[in-house]
Amino acid sequence: MSAPAPPAPPPDGDALARGVLGGDRRALARAITLVESTRDDHRDAAEALLHALLPHTGRGIRLGITGTPGVGKSTFIEAFGRHVVDRGHRLAVLAVDPSSPRSGGSILGDKTRMERLAHDPRAFIRPSPSGGALGGVARRTREAMLVCEAAGYDVVVVETVGVGQSETAVADMVDMFLLLLVPGGGDELQGIKRGIVELADAIVVTKADGDLAAAAARARHEYANALRLLSPTASEWSVPVLTCSALAGQGIDAVWETVGRYRDGMTASGRFAERRASQARARLWGEVSETLLAELRRDPAIAALLPGLERDVAAQILAPGTAARRIMAALRGR
Repeated sequence: MSAPAPPAPPPDGDALARGVLGGDRRALARAITLVESTRDDHRDAAEALLHALLPHTGRGIRLGITGTPGVGKSTFIEAFGRHVVDRGHRLAVLAVDPSSPRSGGSILGDKTRMERLAHDPRAFIRPSPSGGALGGVARRTREAMLVCEAAGYDVVVVETVGVGQSETAVADMVDMFLLLLVPGGGDELQGIKRGIVELADAIVVTKADGDLAAAAARARHEYANALRLLSPTASEWSVPVLTCSALAGQGIDAVWETVGRYRDGMTASGRFAERRASQARARLWGEVSETLLAELRRDPAIAALLPGLERDVAAQILAPGTAARRIMAALRGR
């Protein structure tokens, strides 16, 4: 039986950076694959790549888009994206897909969900597996956004899996967070997490056409009333509630105009730069936490302790806090 082939050497981060900055779409795709890689031998190349690209980032607008199941996120993004590129912008979409529990790969794909936009040379669509990450965003989505910005895409959209465990993950990495909702009957707030609504910088009621047009108008009115009871996320901005029909192309221009007004207002007040700086600091400590946890699990002494500690915690013989302190004591005493 032949020996398995050795793993391919890590890509040259500097060469990839030159390709990204030169507008090479293949280099862009490879660069995102590199920053998303979980292989230890890829991290140095990924860090070199990001170091070279960072001076060329930050000039665009970062949008997060989430919504309830069936709201039509991909249909909306396709219509919204075509509107944006027709106005001279370049659009990148990071469509964070559900992960296969077997392979870890994306279950859905850009060709099946945004076919027309995927073939537009002014747009770049990248489906990425969520990997089970909290909030439906991949761990390296922020780095992927930076790569897209360096490649000249001045509008970057992150489409999340949907309203799930903690959509704060996407709100904490974008400039503006859009929540899509469908028109329905009865209490429009029923079944929607209040915390998600509080995070939104704009709410868009979709499918506002045909028989649902009147229901969408009612939903918009009810959400607008509900928002008056919530504390605003920023004193400079009142969260608008819009309606649109992606299929009919109605209301898409109003959403894009709202994005522009939000950016202008938040930039003038200084909150735009403040939000990005806060997000960067939070990502630093997130990286510290994730790196420390990975180092702990790789440490031989800790690895020897873990099975017994986990068993005792599961059997309620040991409190989790006590077990954690024993792990840290072993780390300090090595």
